[in-house]
Amino acid sequence: MPQSSEVMLQEFLISRDQEVMGGTPVFAGTRVPVQALIEELMAGRSIHEFQEGYPRVETEQIIELLRRVSEMLETAHI
Repeated sequence: MPQSSEVMLQEFLISRDQEVMGGTPVFAGTRVPVQALIEELMAGRSIHEFQEGYPRVETEQIIELLRRVSEMLETAHI
């Protein structure tokens, strides 16, 4: 059965597996916790600066994650 675009998009953005970082949500295809991005942005660092420390996280993943969070806030799905 083909996956929906929503599921495929979710897999592109974030993965969660007990075998990877104990189930902590990470950027898909990496061991980089999503929380690391949030902490870096809260500390005033740019996306570019974040990627200097975590080069395996793709710009598209970061932008799409932020877009999705923004969309959720706008539609009150949080």
